Amino acid sequence: MDRVAVFFDYQNVAGWAKRCFNVADGHIWPKATAELLVSRRHRPSQLVDTRVYRGRPNPARQDVSARANDRQAADWEATGVTVVRRNLQYPPQWPDVPASEKGIDVALAVDLVKHAMKGSIDAAIVFTSDKDILPAIELVYNETPCHVELACWRGGRRLHIDGTQRPWCHFLAEADFLRVQDPTDYAAPDLPSI
Repeated sequence: MDRVAVFFDYQNVAGWAKRCFNVADGHIWPKATAELLVSRRHRPSQLVDTRVYRGRPNPARQDVSARANDRQAADWEATGVTVVRRNLQYPPQWPDVPASEKGIDVALAVDLVKHAMKGSIDAAIVFTSDKDILPAIELVYNETPCHVELACWRGGRRLHIDGTQRPWCHFLAEADFLRVQDPTDYAAPDLPSI
């Protein structure tokens, strides 16, 4: 049985859900999404790790957003998800120019390669449409025994190694999104503090 880890580039996943399905909020439950992906594999598989990579707002600059981010991360962690967050970077023109994630792609890429090389997983599913992850995917695909697959929303940008249709990609449809969507308003003031 394959030991499978699912890696989420969360801002990318949520942003593409909004674009593909014309929804105001693209939030999902990572554990439920990972379980769905693993259930669709053509080989006997067991989900052993669900990993989410995302930015974290600075509480001194975005107090409500930081609290919402913390609450969401705590909910995910309560289901066994590993959440890797890096502080957002604020340009001098902020708030006219939004803060941005820095280092998230690299953190995901490093962990993907690390898990593949140490043999703790037999297969990895990477859910992103961000081309910056491709060098790590290519390395795992070509240089390790770990099987790598991709996931994206139907209608989103599908990654692939140049000149091929590899690795295999799981396309999740709008019905899949609705099945794993997280409608929780983590910024609501009546949610309990973590």
